[in-house]
Amino acid sequence: MSGKIIRTFEDKFYTDLLVQYQPKPIATEAENDAAIALACELEHRPMRSLEENLFLELLITLIEKFESENSPMTAGDSASMLRHLMDAINLEKSDLIPILGTEIEVEKIIVSQRAIEIDEARKLGDFFLVDISFFL
Repeated sequence: MSGKIIRTFEDKFYTDLLVQYQPKPIATEAENDAAIALACELEHRPMRSLEENLFLELLITLIEKFESENSPMTAGDSASMLRHLMDAINLEKSDLIPILGTEIEVEKIIVSQRAIEIDEARKLGDFFLVDISFFL
């Protein structure tokens, strides 16, 4: 034996997650903000279970559907999208320094003084659990 622990999917645990959070199609900005906050919490949870991963995938699908139907992006909206995502989970500019480099660079991006570069968009997309196109 290799000593590896193989974990199987537990229906009851997943059902408990569904009952606890009661996911449904997102209808308002407030519901979307709450869903984004929950998704970020799950994404940064160490040692997520298989069931939590599946629930996170469902949550991301609901967020993306709402945002694609209600927040069509236009050119120049990347800074406002970043500010919206930061507000949704109560982030400060300083929280983005590990992702974007320096406080000066974070500030330039947030106030639309410079565009978000592709590698920064990838990092932001991974952090906020959204498609990188929101930042380009």
